[in-house]
Amino acid sequence: MPSRRNANWLGFLACVLALGTAFYTQYVLEYQPCHLCIFQRFTVAALGLVFLLAALFPAGGFRGALYALLIGISGLATLATAGRHVWIQMQPPGSVASCGADLKFMLELFPLTEVILKVFKAGGECAKIDFTVLGLSMPAWVFVFALVLTVAGIWNNLRRVGGAGSVTRGA
Repeated sequence: MPSRRNANWLGFLACVLALGTAFYTQYVLEYQPCHLCIFQRFTVAALGLVFLLAALFPAGGFRGALYALLIGISGLATLATAGRHVWIQMQPPGSVASCGADLKFMLELFPLTEVILKVFKAGGECAKIDFTVLGLSMPAWVFVFALVLTVAGIWNNLRRVGGAGSVTRGA
């Protein structure tokens, strides 16, 4: 089993790879991301940032609990965004309202909180499934990824290093 620090480095690396895959599909395969895809990138980046902090400044006790909490929050944000995206993709065509205006345009017109609410209520191109891998769309894979990484990250940062019967050095 990897050390707590190494496991956090692995979580960070997984987030970097996930974001790299998203950018590869956008810039090399030329699939345009929808609004919810962009939000998923931000939440995965936040998750990666917490893993990076936990790897750079490792500690058990309070700091480990804080990292677990932050991983939980960013992981739940990713799960909510990807889950909403999967739900939209599962709806019959035309049953979900269009996404409407371009995200940049919306940010110029409305406050961020209103843009977030509009994006979560919209569907449009968010309902389009460009490709699947093993029968799952990209948002479904993001959901699975976030679920596994969130549970593993919380467990890793809350676990006790050196339990009963094991030898630990120093205090």
